[in-house]
Amino acid sequence: MYKAYTLKNFPIQLLGSTDFFRVRQNFNFQLHFLPFAFPRFVSRPKFGAKFTGFSSFSSKMTITTLPSIKDGRLIVGDKVVLTAVPGNVIVSPVSHRSAFIGATSSTSSSRHLFSVGVLERHEFLCLYRFKMWWMIPRLGKLGSEVPVETQMLLLKVAEESALTDESSTDSENERSLYVLILPVLDGVFRATLQGTSENELQLCVESGDVNLKTSEAMEAVFINSGDNPFEVITDSMKVLEKVKGTFSRIDNKKTPSHLDLFGWCTWDAFYHDVNPQGIKEGLQSFSAGGVSPKFLIIDDGWQETVNEYCKEGEPDIEGIQFATRLADIKENKKFRGSGSDDSLQELVHSIKERYGLKYVYVWHALAGYWGGVLPSSESMKKYNPKIEYPIQSPGNVGNLRDIVVDVLEKYGLGVINPEKIYEFYNDLHGYLASIGVDGVKVDVQNIMETLGTGYGGRVTITRQYQEALEQSVVRNFKETNLICCMSHNSDSIYSSKKSAVARVSEDFMPREPTFQTLHIAAVSFNSLLLGEIVVPDWDMFQSKHETAEFHGAARALGGCAVYVSDKPGNHDFKILRKLVLPDGSVLRARHAGRPTRDCLFRDTVMDGKSVLKIWNLNKLTGIIGVFNCQGAGHWPLMKVAKSEETSTCTKLSLTGSVCPNDVEFLEDVAGENWDGDSAVYAFNSGSLSKLKRKESLQVGLRTLECEIYTISPIRVFSNDIHFAPIGLLEMYNSGGAIETLSHSMDDLSQCTVKMTGRFCGRFGAYSSTQPRRCIVDMNEVEFTYESGSGLLTVKLEDGSISREIELVY
Repeated sequence: MYKAYTLKNFPIQLLGSTDFFRVRQNFNFQLHFLPFAFPRFVSRPKFGAKFTGFSSFSSKMTITTLPSIKDGRLIVGDKVVLTAVPGNVIVSPVSHRSAFIGATSSTSSSRHLFSVGVLERHEFLCLYRFKMWWMIPRLGKLGSEVPVETQMLLLKVAEESALTDESSTDSENERSLYVLILPVLDGVFRATLQGTSENELQLCVESGDVNLKTSEAMEAVFINSGDNPFEVITDSMKVLEKVKGTFSRIDNKKTPSHLDLFGWCTWDAFYHDVNPQGIKEGLQSFSAGGVSPKFLIIDDGWQETVNEYCKEGEPDIEGIQFATRLADIKENKKFRGSGSDDSLQELVHSIKERYGLKYVYVWHALAGYWGGVLPSSESMKKYNPKIEYPIQSPGNVGNLRDIVVDVLEKYGLGVINPEKIYEFYNDLHGYLASIGVDGVKVDVQNIMETLGTGYGGRVTITRQYQEALEQSVVRNFKETNLICCMSHNSDSIYSSKKSAVARVSEDFMPREPTFQTLHIAAVSFNSLLLGEIVVPDWDMFQSKHETAEFHGAARALGGCAVYVSDKPGNHDFKILRKLVLPDGSVLRARHAGRPTRDCLFRDTVMDGKSVLKIWNLNKLTGIIGVFNCQGAGHWPLMKVAKSEETSTCTKLSLTGSVCPNDVEFLEDVAGENWDGDSAVYAFNSGSLSKLKRKESLQVGLRTLECEIYTISPIRVFSNDIHFAPIGLLEMYNSGGAIETLSHSMDDLSQCTVKMTGRFCGRFGAYSSTQPRRCIVDMNEVEFTYESGSGLLTVKLEDGSISREIELVY
């Protein structure tokens, strides 16, 4: 433990107006004994070293929530989080409420398992890698329920006081303390959490190279707390961004333009059989239906590859396709073809010109291809590749093994030395850019963690590859036109400096009926963490799939790109028109779609009673999606009753509730004229309700059904006009169309409400009174008004997308 010092025990130098201070002596202390607080902490090298750079502090703030260890208990504020904390566990303060948890050992090793205490008292949500590439959520109350490879642990702390052990009588929702325990990177070591059968919470620290050892991990776990779980996560990532300096948050990245356009990916349409003719046929069928993609991803199947282990006439070996290696940076013969129209360059130019595509991306793996690059290829020899054999960590094999890695363990991976990897990427991307390609989707990224031996460990090689990739993409495509995929390890997450988009769940799998609900739940829960660093990519879906409405509605509020993988001629344009405007743009919400607060600690897939609610914000409105994910599948690695083990859906009818308070930070978009009430528009039923902040609506849904609600704060304008714009009533994310809202008084008797946005089709708003006139782009138009509900609608003719609507009262 560390000794408590009061202010008089050590010298502090105040640096004038900046209010920074530096601790001149090298010792350990607990900040919660100090009589003042520090809102932000910048950096310091190691526990016990100098503090350098607290920002201005305020005597008004309290610091009672700073984590500390007392009598073998980890305490946050007055709450006991862990008991039986060993003596080798150390808490190192970072800010007025956050700290690092570390531990020491008497021996040096490349992999440590440290017990940090016993977890028994609190509900938790964790995100863990159930297989090497992907995370999913898990809920529980005991340390034994924390799976290996846990990369985020959020606790809802019980109300009993740690010091008095008295129960609180206040409202749980208003009094709950949320504690975030986040394993991160500590130098070249990477940390995760896991539980034991004795409910111990263990910290796993590993380098991925048996020759890279340590006896301590002092900054391996970050802990923070607060009364709003979303703020706790965001604030934690802000602190870590500054303290660690190894990654950038999404707010500090430039995002690619394809995100706001409708797209098409070739994968589920063709799989490896993708070819120029099929791509043209697909684009033509979209065009014939009046909904044309503006960006295209040519997925796996375009590259020149070789598989040395597939012998003609011999039976196939399961998974042997993953041992295939890249032989050339240029395209394969399908995309060279016999005529000039079939070359990749001509294809890209012709489809852009004919179908109005703005962006064409192509797929490749981080190592070149699934099995890396082919060392014997003349085109690859300049990069000095060699065959390496992946070594999986115990965490990987402790959950679900993956056939990709199992195959590569046997046959090896053609690995380019990190010193040459930028040259490879620069050559590949330079060539692609020269023929008109605009960006890349880069897959199989986590494979680097298995190749750390001899390369400075898993964190080092991952970061070297990541930095080279980002530098090459920006240099050659001039933008961060990069989609990262299969990259859910903390090595990649906390090494992301420029990558602004990443897939946040396993694939949409159209042939797997029990995966559909899992997909929606996983993307929303994973976005809690990943949405702080990237714009989450919720993957493609198919518009003519039995779950298309379910997936389409989710994409509309996910804050993600909207793209499909339809086979040519196999589209549902009714669904697509609820997502895509006539100009090919989409109404993308502002943030990552995340579960509402009351869903964070509920199993919305398997408890048989809870609906999943996902919230987001637009510029002027909120949006909530309610999804019944029960009865259609179960989480991997979760025990289920014998009667539930089925591959078919069991339809369950559930009732849930929705209230404006489900939308976090609604006040941020409401403006100063908000009266506290909201207009709530249900997309499928077409009903409009007026609710107070905590009033709710009931919604009944069967398995794989959903409802989308636009939550529009009601503003009070002059002459007691209560008004709330809804947006485009025929689009899932109705409120995403509205850009601005203002009002003016022409004289004492006339008030004008003005809106601008992307308006086409039926526009709707709530109005407490009927306006006298409606003017669209300087022309007076007809409108309808329902006095009972207050719903005002305007039918907008086809034409310009950007419009101005004025309502004169």
